Amino acid sequence: MSRLRGALTMVVVTACALAAATTAVAATGCPPTVADAFGPFGRGSPPLRASIGKGHLLTGVILSSLDCRPIPGARVELWQSNKKGNYVRALSATVLADRNGRFRFEGPYPAAYEGRPAHIHLRVVARGYEPLLSRYEPARGSRRGAMRLVLLPQAV
Repeated sequence: MSRLRGALTMVVVTACALAAATTAVAATGCPPTVADAFGPFGRGSPPLRASIGKGHLLTGVILSSLDCRPIPGARVELWQSNKKGNYVRALSATVLADRNGRFRFEGPYPAAYEGRPAHIHLRVVARGYEPLLSRYEPARGSRRGAMRLVLLPQAV
């Protein structure tokens, strides 16, 4: 019985190692976006809308780290602060990625405050993937920006 248990353990360990190696090889062309765990989250989901004003257009695509395929229907929650550094609902939005994993958000140019550069906080949530907290910092004075956000699949 002890030999059988040892053999089964070895098979499971080997299978896990092979699965991890295969995932790593498949993901080399699509490294996951590095998470930024800071942001004004925990205030509920922002309203579903693609625009909160004019001045800056942010577009992006949501991809899987497994195969670089788009993740349709991913929810992208965006939060901007006002000039005093306060995050208010009026400067927040939720957009959904289309069938090609693309999203579009328009708002005023993000505010800089307390020595921090202008930025927008994002939380991306998609079924079967780990949630991603990230931040977008536009080039100074730019009216457009683009992001590529790559999600990790949830651990089984």
